[in-house]
Amino acid sequence: MAYLVIRDGESWSTIFQLIPGKTTTIGRASTNQIVLSDDRCSRTHAEVYYNSGDWYVRDLNSRNGTYLNADPVTTDMRLEPGQILRIGKTLLYFVENVQQAYAKSSAPLPLTDPQMTIGVNGAGAQQRESELITHRRNKTQLLDQGIQPADVRGKTSMTTDLCKLALDLSRVDDFKEAADKALEALMEHIPVDIGAVMLLPPEILPERFTNASQLQLLTFQSRRGVKYRGVSDFLATTVVREGQGIMAQDIGEDSSLAQKDSRGELDAKSMICAPLRFEHSILGLIHLFSTDAMEKPVPADLDYALAVADALAVVFDNLNHRNQLARNLKKVESENMQLRRQLGVQSELVGNSQIMMDITEQIALAAGSKATVLIRGESGTGKELVARAIHYSSVRANNAFLCLNCAALSEDLLASELFGHEKGAFTGATERKIGKFEAADGGTLMLDEIGEMSPNIQAKFLRVLEGHPFERVGGNKPITVDVRVIAATNRDLEKEVTDKNFRRDLFFRLRVLEIVVPPLRKRPEDIITLSEYFLKRFKDETGRKIEGFTPSAMRCLQEYRWPGNVRELKNVIERAVVLCRSARISESDLLLSNLATAGDSFTAGPQQEKISFTPCSLTDMEARHIEAMMKYCEWNKSRAASLLGIERSTLDRKLLRYKIRKPAGVWDDEKD
Repeated sequence: MAYLVIRDGESWSTIFQLIPGKTTTIGRASTNQIVLSDDRCSRTHAEVYYNSGDWYVRDLNSRNGTYLNADPVTTDMRLEPGQILRIGKTLLYFVENVQQAYAKSSAPLPLTDPQMTIGVNGAGAQQRESELITHRRNKTQLLDQGIQPADVRGKTSMTTDLCKLALDLSRVDDFKEAADKALEALMEHIPVDIGAVMLLPPEILPERFTNASQLQLLTFQSRRGVKYRGVSDFLATTVVREGQGIMAQDIGEDSSLAQKDSRGELDAKSMICAPLRFEHSILGLIHLFSTDAMEKPVPADLDYALAVADALAVVFDNLNHRNQLARNLKKVESENMQLRRQLGVQSELVGNSQIMMDITEQIALAAGSKATVLIRGESGTGKELVARAIHYSSVRANNAFLCLNCAALSEDLLASELFGHEKGAFTGATERKIGKFEAADGGTLMLDEIGEMSPNIQAKFLRVLEGHPFERVGGNKPITVDVRVIAATNRDLEKEVTDKNFRRDLFFRLRVLEIVVPPLRKRPEDIITLSEYFLKRFKDETGRKIEGFTPSAMRCLQEYRWPGNVRELKNVIERAVVLCRSARISESDLLLSNLATAGDSFTAGPQQEKISFTPCSLTDMEARHIEAMMKYCEWNKSRAASLLGIERSTLDRKLLRYKIRKPAGVWDDEKD
């Protein structure tokens, strides 16, 4: 039987039994029998096997090599009881009975680890450095409950001060400030003249660290005017690679542990170097030294330096994470703003209000889906712009986006526009026509004023939405397309369903996703933004030199209710730019109507006088209002429809419904 005793921290504690006939692999990967959490250990580093009565070790082409005592393992080497295997920073002691294993588990460590200084200063310097370095330590004993106060000088006082320092460091949000506080605490307790904190760049791994010039000096503090000359290559390499704290006394003339001054002399007499360790990473080191031969650090000082270094490393890691989160947040905000700007350019959606931000987010969510979208809102709020934004933000952006107003066509023409027709299908069909559904294959079809669609078209339209093929008017060939439908309406579809004017199943099929575009009066903070946007746009188009709005004009824009919403604001600004005779647009340049908004039937505009209230039905009020508007516009239907905020075809139907006709002898003014 044989055993490997594995070093754990400052003691030999883990005993692994070797079984004849079974090869034991050692490495960093979890598939090994002995797993070492060592950065210098390869995934599968070495193996130990039994052959003809003896145990052998074999290196498996590891990156940093395997050592038996001080000799590199280049071939299969026989193991003798008492020999030490070195793999990275880990030592494994080979014994042949359990008594030896337990005896070794409580025995002290060697003064120096095998191969600690190989390749740094040569074999001649190895013995001298071993004599000068009085203590090496992996972790502080200061906070170890098993250490008695007599073992560590001033443990109670140091522990209290360390807790206070940790609390102070937790409130710091700057690397240099934290390092300065740590150095102040160290130089207050340890007899040294100078201290420095140096950082290891994150792109340099400890195993690839070669010299002190790779470290970056963060800060240093000095007493008695002593100049900081840096840390030696040997010292920096040993601490960074091994992750151990080192203390040396009576350095003398050993240049491997201190830097010479301009006269070629060493002014350092004793020194401490502690790594900044966080988990398995080395962030840098703390370098302390004394120029007074009478003031020497003791082992308790090394413990305190290690404790402060560990606390500082935690602060540095937290600051790194905090800075990274701040950078990521800033990057995300920048990307969001960029995407919103791109979306605004594509769709001309303008506004900084929270309502517009919410709509932008809804557009982004809808763009990533294939579902049907129902856009609702008053006339002039920008429903088509929202539909365009959804299309151009989706994967269909490179394909067609078509828009069709369902209220502008009769039932037969709407069927022809949607599904197409064959030659001779009806009078005037002189050739075959491709419908909107076919033309938008792979893209998006927006159907505006969907509430005006007749029941017959609704039934056929529903089948197409469900994925069924359709036929052109007058044809018999089934056609299947891939089209995303976006519907828009300013009508109350729930009421239309209740009144049996709109199919219930079609309503629910359209309303998979719903975006409600609020009227302009619901987001007054966007009025100034939109006004300035339209002013710049029309200034560029007309070449007018207009500086902006007068305060009274700005106040008038904000107080007006905007029954025509963004469309009306756009037209008002365009007219003001054309007719403005001064450097600024004044209140007199703004042509505002006396119409009430859709939700405020009796709300007067800024120029409207109070009127007496006469009870009447909504139908009678609409008929009176349309007749009054026609008279005001001298029976120009296009102008009246524009002021009413409805389509021309809708106005025609309402004139027919309410039997409103021109008086005999009135000139028919249809100039558009």
